[in-house]
Amino acid sequence: MDSSSGGDYSNPINPSGASSALDGDRKPAARTVTPRTQHFRLLYEKRILLFAILAALPGVAFGTTLVWTRDWTRDIKISLTVLEFFLWLVLTLALLDQIVRPLQTLANVVGALREEDYSFRARGAAPNDALGELALEINSLADILTEQRIQTIEATALLRRVVEEIDTPLFTFDPHHVLRLMNAAGERLLQQPAARLLGKTAVELELNACFDARNETLVSLPYSAPNARWMVRKRSFRQNGVPHTLIVLSDVSRALREEERSAWQRLIRVLGHELNNSLAPIISISGSLSSRLPLPELPDAQNADFQRGLNIIESRTASLHRFLQSYRRLAQMPSPTLQPIELRPLMERVAALETRLHVGIEPGPDLVLTVDPDLIEQMLINLVRNAVDAALEQAQSSQAGTEPAPPRVSMRWEHFDRKVALMVEDNGIGLLNPSNAFVPFYTTKPGGSGIGLVLSRQIAEAHGGSVELTNRQNTRGCLVKVMLPHHHSTN
Repeated sequence: MDSSSGGDYSNPINPSGASSALDGDRKPAARTVTPRTQHFRLLYEKRILLFAILAALPGVAFGTTLVWTRDWTRDIKISLTVLEFFLWLVLTLALLDQIVRPLQTLANVVGALREEDYSFRARGAAPNDALGELALEINSLADILTEQRIQTIEATALLRRVVEEIDTPLFTFDPHHVLRLMNAAGERLLQQPAARLLGKTAVELELNACFDARNETLVSLPYSAPNARWMVRKRSFRQNGVPHTLIVLSDVSRALREEERSAWQRLIRVLGHELNNSLAPIISISGSLSSRLPLPELPDAQNADFQRGLNIIESRTASLHRFLQSYRRLAQMPSPTLQPIELRPLMERVAALETRLHVGIEPGPDLVLTVDPDLIEQMLINLVRNAVDAALEQAQSSQAGTEPAPPRVSMRWEHFDRKVALMVEDNGIGLLNPSNAFVPFYTTKPGGSGIGLVLSRQIAEAHGGSVELTNRQNTRGCLVKVMLPHHHSTN
């Protein structure tokens, strides 16, 4: 152990004495010594000094007596006596320093450990020595605490990384329902960066429904799509002794739609099977009866009535058969076959297929998507057809005496972090009942089947995306936004 100053302890990681890199810029807080602790420390030092004086006192007394009993001059006796007492004082102080200073060094190292600064180590650590073994144990403790600190920092960094990568909104609120932490998915849900949201209450963020709802129940949030449903999971934890609430939101809309779609598919299969079994003999019998007309024993008017009735039966059964075949597509959509495809030519091809109205394409970035081109093309065809129908219907239904707005439909796309938004806009009447837009068989168009939007959403979700329908802001018309994952960089 060194016999240097009271701060005698080494810093193998940072010899200058500054905080180590593990602690960032935080410096250990100053250690305070209470009067009671100082009192006991001084008492200990006084006891060591007293014992050192008493240990050398017999020798000093014997030497002094020996000097003064010699037949020397008075000046020599006084000089020898002063020299003896001086050496006595020096050796006593040296002994005190050899005992007290190492303990002060170890106290400083332990104090640094208490302040969570694990970069310092005690000098003079050696076996077969009482203080050396104590220094060894303290250094071993510092090594263990350093390793634990590194593991804690790494685990915390990993946890933060995992939380940021989870595509599930996470929020942490204090006892006053003030937002203290959120992840990137939460920012996307609230549509604002965390810097603007932290410190706001759940009421201001319109998340108070999460606190009012019971655990693992469904709630609707104003930030999400109209038909979106979120499952709320709440957990309590403590941070620095203060209770906090962790809220995890899970979008179960897709799972619910999968169950709903599965139920519709089962219903379609049953109805299609039963109706086809009935339609087949009806078509056959009506065809056989029609081939026997006209009957000579019946008047011409009655033959004409029979022929007209059989034609109606045959045409309606054929229409019903086509109607069932279109619905069976809901239950028989194939799994997507993914392949890279350029987005711009795909959009241009879909726009060119619509002949009733010119479909404009706004400029966008050149992107390559990994999708099933046939399914995505069919989805866009359905959406463009619906937009053109709405725009033309609005133009035709304008009130007399008013100049109708020319029908307009446009397509565009935008690139986000890991997603691409495909948008179709029209200037039609807009959505009158958005909650029924994706209900199978529901339609507001004469002759419509009610499966176009359902198929479009099914195709988008099969690619890991979604479809949203909203009325345009500050103007007439509807906006359809298709979100698809994008794993390729822009060209």
